[in-house]
Amino acid sequence: MKNLSLVLLFVSASIWGQKKVDTEANKWVNNVYQSMSLDERIGQLFMVAAYSNLNEAHIQGLEKLVQEQHVGGLIFFQGGPQRQATMTNRLQSLARIPMLIGIDGEWGLSMRLDSTYRFPYNMTLGAVQNLDLIEQVGVSMAKQAKRLGMQFNFGPVVDININPKNPIIGVRSFGETREIVTERALAFMKGYQSQNVFATAKHFPGHGDTSTDSHYSLPVIDFSRDRLNRVELYPYKKLIEEGLSSVMVAHLSLPAIEPDKNIPTSLSYNVVTKLLREEMKFEGLIFTDALNMKAAANYLQPGEVDLAAFKAGNDLLLFSENVPNAVAKIKEAYANQDITEDRLAYSVKKILKYKYKTGLTSFTPVDKTNLVQDLNDSSYDDLNEKLYNEAITLLKNGHHILPIKNLEKESIAYLKLGDDSGSHFLEMLRKYTDVTEITIDDIEKAKDFSKVIIGYHKVDNPWRNHDFQALEIDAITKLAEQNKLILVSFAKAYALSGIYDFDNIDVVLQAYQNNDFAQNAVAQIIFGTLEAKGKLPVTINKEFKVNDGLKTKKLKRLGFSSLRNEGLDPLYFVKIDSIANDAIQRQYTPGIQLVVARHGNVVYQKSYGFHTYEKDIAVKDTDLFDLASLTKILATTPMVMKMVEDDKLRLNSKMGDLIPEFKGTDKKNLSLLDVLTHQARLHPWIAFYKPTLDSVQKPSKEWYSYIYSADFPTQVSEHLFIKKNYNKEILKEIASSKLGAKKEYKYSDLGFIALKGVIEKSYKSSLDQLVSKNFYKKIGASSLGYLPLQKFDSSQILPTEDDNYFRYTRVQGYVHDMTAAMEGGVAGHAGLFSNALDVTKMMQLFLNKGVYGEDQFFNEETFDTFNDCVFCKDGNRRGIGFDKQQLKGNAGPSCGCASSSSFGHTGFTGTMAWADPEEELVYVFLSNRSFPNSNENKLSKANVRENIQRLIYESILEK
Repeated sequence: MKNLSLVLLFVSASIWGQKKVDTEANKWVNNVYQSMSLDERIGQLFMVAAYSNLNEAHIQGLEKLVQEQHVGGLIFFQGGPQRQATMTNRLQSLARIPMLIGIDGEWGLSMRLDSTYRFPYNMTLGAVQNLDLIEQVGVSMAKQAKRLGMQFNFGPVVDININPKNPIIGVRSFGETREIVTERALAFMKGYQSQNVFATAKHFPGHGDTSTDSHYSLPVIDFSRDRLNRVELYPYKKLIEEGLSSVMVAHLSLPAIEPDKNIPTSLSYNVVTKLLREEMKFEGLIFTDALNMKAAANYLQPGEVDLAAFKAGNDLLLFSENVPNAVAKIKEAYANQDITEDRLAYSVKKILKYKYKTGLTSFTPVDKTNLVQDLNDSSYDDLNEKLYNEAITLLKNGHHILPIKNLEKESIAYLKLGDDSGSHFLEMLRKYTDVTEITIDDIEKAKDFSKVIIGYHKVDNPWRNHDFQALEIDAITKLAEQNKLILVSFAKAYALSGIYDFDNIDVVLQAYQNNDFAQNAVAQIIFGTLEAKGKLPVTINKEFKVNDGLKTKKLKRLGFSSLRNEGLDPLYFVKIDSIANDAIQRQYTPGIQLVVARHGNVVYQKSYGFHTYEKDIAVKDTDLFDLASLTKILATTPMVMKMVEDDKLRLNSKMGDLIPEFKGTDKKNLSLLDVLTHQARLHPWIAFYKPTLDSVQKPSKEWYSYIYSADFPTQVSEHLFIKKNYNKEILKEIASSKLGAKKEYKYSDLGFIALKGVIEKSYKSSLDQLVSKNFYKKIGASSLGYLPLQKFDSSQILPTEDDNYFRYTRVQGYVHDMTAAMEGGVAGHAGLFSNALDVTKMMQLFLNKGVYGEDQFFNEETFDTFNDCVFCKDGNRRGIGFDKQQLKGNAGPSCGCASSSSFGHTGFTGTMAWADPEEELVYVFLSNRSFPNSNENKLSKANVRENIQRLIYESILEK
């Protein structure tokens, strides 16, 4: 009973509070109304067109309407936000009673204004099944409207687009069924009105099932009353029940309601008053559609059409062609008692009450500070990303081609059709695997590929023709006959109706619009990092019908998302940019690549600086860096893990049993575990190259040749080859080196150098081929590998040093590490090259504990064993192969802010790769800080990598 009493008390208080608000509103409205002249009252009925891209004469004309005709509102059209804010402030300052400001911004302010944000078209939202996201669109649009000093955005469109040939509605509609339209319009309305900005349902009573544009002539909606109730009027009824603020009445001929077929609905008392206001009990504001549209303007002259619209029952008259004439006509009708005082007061007081509700009792100027930035806040990108991720619709998936799984078995081509760019789509596809671009002129080349992806890219404009050309349909037909074909339409859904035969097209994806968000989402669906979730909002043909939409399975590959959507604060990444740019400015390194991934999604990928300090080539995301010691965890360690699982190796194995050169030496009893955890008492490093130099410290002719031959087959650098089997000399030198006196942690390359031979002997193949076959090709890490010049041009690879002590050349595309170079560029401790994204893929594989895509590379238990800090109790922070966060009170490789389960490695050339299972976070930093010489490690001394990592952790938002 106590709880019930509290509820009743709360309800009672709420009702009392609402009554108090209503009482205060009515008091203000009545006081203002009584203070107004007749001209001022009539002026309130007009919302006139304003353009912020026109000249001073236009503004002065509006000033005259505000001062002399006392207009009640402005509807803005083309222009820009700063100019509109300036105009709003200027005109509002002249109005005795502040004006209502509105805009037709159905997919955001960008429908009308430059430099503003664009949300998806309604038909794209019609494919989205998560209605909460659509409500967020309403919230976002309302916030933007308020920021620009507006109280209305004339939406949502609730026209049900049953007619595919509708020339004016089309993608402005949510879809072709009343349920699709109503559900989304309700969500939009709730979001909008939650911000105290008014939603306007349009175009009453329904403009969807017509092939005529009311801008030019009067469309006829010749349906029975029963049909109107079931279809066109259905969404209005539902929205009115939920508190819809306003309705815009279209210019249509509706014989079932208005017997005179020549009278537009906007001028029909039967439609506006009897149907909308009385029968449907709508008490909100009623707007006409623009009165300059020919469907209305052709019926009556300016002024007369305004009078007719008001007499029909409309409250606000949009886009009057002649306000003074219209005011005079209404004033004359009032004098003749053709319009009563009660009728005038009804609309004017309603308008005033809406002004009170939105705070327009007095005018506060629009703040122009950071206006454009606020209207384009990055949070809107986060929402758009979610919307397109949900909207993309899979209509056909023959042979379950999607998602593409076995990347190592695929050869993929991409063909762009249409009149707009597909470059971002191709870039996204290439983030997953190698993709070759072909053109419509050389589709014969497609025979060489296992799959062809066609992107049909049309300019993202709702009024443009999106039909396929005959040449394009021929190309699709030909490719479908010879290839596994994936067709993606980045165009209106109806565009696919131009293709008559889908039998041989294996996969059909509908993306609705051509922009980066849609292209990102499609690429991720193709490769399985997003599930296909969208449903078709309209019928395309007999094969693809409304509500069709297949689902796909998500694979454990790296996807792509935004910082905020994965719980990271973007403001911290502004600071990260500053650190990276400062490092380049101070010449700690010429170039940097940075990737951050969270929850299995890349959220930040950026390149900084240039290949060299000459600043001739800017670093691109696809450029390759020498990874240096990251090789230990990206090549040797995973191969050792595989050997353990294949029962070819055990962690307690003795090095003397694995390496013939170690037998009979003090290295014979060293355990593999101690070697991998760097406590085997091995020297940190040996300058193996020095004994191979002559008396003037140049490569000795005994060991080197400047041309390839059978005796000198191993390439060290450009124009330098070392004697056959010199790697055995390196092993002998390791074997004869002196062990440290105490078993303790001391980082060493030597054990990893020696393990290369163990791996190659076990699998009877070279290490570079083994890691490529077993890991890199399968995960689509096409840039990651040894010997990059076999696949990439040197211009894509950052140089690491101008060597004046050994190779006497610029080291570019050849491994920087001298010992790895002497092993032909393939070593267990160094030699890998990559871009940051492909390193991130391997780190994500580890974070997934051996799983990537659908492949299980090793078991979870194996990874946990190798990631264990086995000897932490003895003061050794190392995992097995992996580096770990420094122990308390000690220096180390990371920021010290990662979890104890985190792991990674750093490299001599200024590289770092780190993953944290607890935060599901991967951080990869690549640089060529060793260029032009490696003498002083300024990057390390300034803690650049660690400081960036710390900011990443600080950016994590509270859950």
